[in-house]
Amino acid sequence: MSDQPSKTALILGASRGLGLGLAREYLSRGWRVIATARENASKLEDLAKGAKDKLRIERVDITDAKGLAALRKMLSGETLDLLFVNAGISGSIPKPLHEISPQEATHVYLTNTYYPIVAAEALADLVKAGGVFAFMSSRLASVAMNSYGQWETYRISKAGLNMGARSFFWRHPSHPVLSVAPGWVRTDMGGPKADFDVETSCRNVANAIEQHGDKPGHRFVNYDGAELPW
Repeated sequence: MSDQPSKTALILGASRGLGLGLAREYLSRGWRVIATARENASKLEDLAKGAKDKLRIERVDITDAKGLAALRKMLSGETLDLLFVNAGISGSIPKPLHEISPQEATHVYLTNTYYPIVAAEALADLVKAGGVFAFMSSRLASVAMNSYGQWETYRISKAGLNMGARSFFWRHPSHPVLSVAPGWVRTDMGGPKADFDVETSCRNVANAIEQHGDKPGHRFVNYDGAELPW
């Protein structure tokens, strides 16, 4: 057994899908994990049964500023090696941008673009010097790779998140800040025909973070570690 202290990850949005998968992956690597759920944390509670004291579950809705402030207070004394913000909704995927309502567009942009940055900023001082900030992005956020349109509202929201993450980096320039694309994953959003199961995607994402998390800078990286075009 190593006498090295465990690393600690805070994963915001870990009640299901990729967030839950990341919690499971980092636990398997020997990390301590602080995982948040907005409401139903039953899957995290099941995971905790085999995690001994390695998994701490907190409830927060990242759209709730008071809730984030309360979480920051509850986590006083924690030192994070990784803060991973996992948040995303698709909106009405088949519809082009001009066919959705302003209300729906606002909901997608706030959830996918605005609140992840706000949440990271609220918790940023918990991350140790040189610790990693990661945001769940998407290949669909790449302007250069948009060769067929579609998924417009979602694409725009994730491209906006990437821009927000770049500005976030300039406020925290001594840290690695990563916008990570997990691939096409068999989640509620990705559907059953996607390329990867959650376990494989999360293992790849954790490997990509390890590959790029040793030096400051903001990078847009794919699940295989390759840097993606903006």
